[in-house]
Amino acid sequence: MGRRFDCSDLEQRTEGLTEAAAAVRRGELVVLPTDTVYGLGADAFTPSAVTGLLDAKGRGRDMPPPVLVGTVRAATALIDDLGPYGQDLIDAFWPGPLTLVCKANRALSWDLGDTKGTVAVRMPLHPVALDLLKETGPMAVSSANRSGAPAATTAEEAEEQLGESVAVYLDAGKTTDQTPSTILDLTTAVPRMLRRGAIPVEKLRGIIGYVATDD
Repeated sequence: MGRRFDCSDLEQRTEGLTEAAAAVRRGELVVLPTDTVYGLGADAFTPSAVTGLLDAKGRGRDMPPPVLVGTVRAATALIDDLGPYGQDLIDAFWPGPLTLVCKANRALSWDLGDTKGTVAVRMPLHPVALDLLKETGPMAVSSANRSGAPAATTAEEAEEQLGESVAVYLDAGKTTDQTPSTILDLTTAVPRMLRRGAIPVEKLRGIIGYVATDD
């Protein structure tokens, strides 16, 4: 069973972040809190770790995980082209619950699955997540649950579903907002909302004008 650390305790938080970063470097899985739900994370640049993440969730390569970053600079290094709207959206909503789908940097050596040359990237608004990401660099992170099961809003719920597949659980209590991140596709001429979430389309339009939706 993976070790769980209570991040409300400063000593445990410090130890937990150290252990989690070491686990990520070893290619193991960790569970971390975010500003939406708990995430299951792995080193984005270790293909076997990403495969382990997909296996733990019961997903295939056709559902590649998003990538979380601890800084805007880390995000831009992953992206080939932000397009005309990306920087304005980052300035307005990061860190926060907005995932941007962009064309991936073609020079990167990684394998997130069948991405079709894109990457979904986000900078979360959670101190524990940001501290970990600044230590590890970009992480492939998906919701900490088995595919088809409810997303975990506590470390306990994540552990019930994922068990021994995870090396370290960072427990920061119940997440304050269980609404998923909004996903916006910037790879087309007109930005398109792929998933409604915590940031409503009206706020996005207030920054960049038009946003296409499927409804």
